[in-house]
Amino acid sequence: MPLKKTVSVLLTVIICMHCLIATAQPSRFSVQQYISEKGDTLRYRMLYPDYDTLRKYPLVIFLHGSGERGNDNDAQLKWGVQAFATDEMMTMYPAIVIAPQCPLNQSWSNFSRTNTSRSMELQSTPSKPMELVIALIHDMIKKAPVDTNRIYITGLSMGGYGTFDAIERYPNLFAAAMPVCGGGDTSRAASIAHVPMWIVHGSEDAAVNPLNSVDMLQALMKAGAHPGFSMYPETGHFSWLAAYNNKLAIEWMFRQRK
Repeated sequence: MPLKKTVSVLLTVIICMHCLIATAQPSRFSVQQYISEKGDTLRYRMLYPDYDTLRKYPLVIFLHGSGERGNDNDAQLKWGVQAFATDEMMTMYPAIVIAPQCPLNQSWSNFSRTNTSRSMELQSTPSKPMELVIALIHDMIKKAPVDTNRIYITGLSMGGYGTFDAIERYPNLFAAAMPVCGGGDTSRAASIAHVPMWIVHGSEDAAVNPLNSVDMLQALMKAGAHPGFSMYPETGHFSWLAAYNNKLAIEWMFRQRK
């Protein structure tokens, strides 16, 4: 076999082996599940910072989109949340990060549509998955070194709606929120005007109307809030790719305290 061809084959084998090794590396998110007092189960993955300190850590709740629903306790890691697990992120912003998985045919939020295509109304009771997420947060506060002044929530698409649902339903629990391509109940804006927020959307999102985020921005500003807002041009539904790689937004979030 000619030398050039031999070298080419060897390089191909090395590259393939490297890809296999990289793929086989275990996730930094451990497999967990929470069982409520009623016996309901919430599957979730958890990223834990350095175990060998005595300090308390911020808690980040990440809510995935509708395509990652299920019971494999893995699909929710597909988009966005892995940004928190890089060496750089864990060094600069050590935090406990929880990524729960919503079961099939369920949702993080419980909004009803009103007379217009965009207007939504927050229902009086949370969805079962949201109820379990909040119960898990309180359980973590009891059992883990959580800094209760630094509990953050973020989510994309269905999780963006869930982020608005959570802060509108529990306005005094979170230190900051970053809803990505979601929407909320604009009539509740005054009740969450005190929550630091960075709203993100893609200007060409065909799945979730960008005006949902614009409506929330305008309602919040009218209520006296000063939220951050990023509308990415030439971007569709995948605005979370830019959102969770925006170092300024991440630094902003971890700087917030109640």
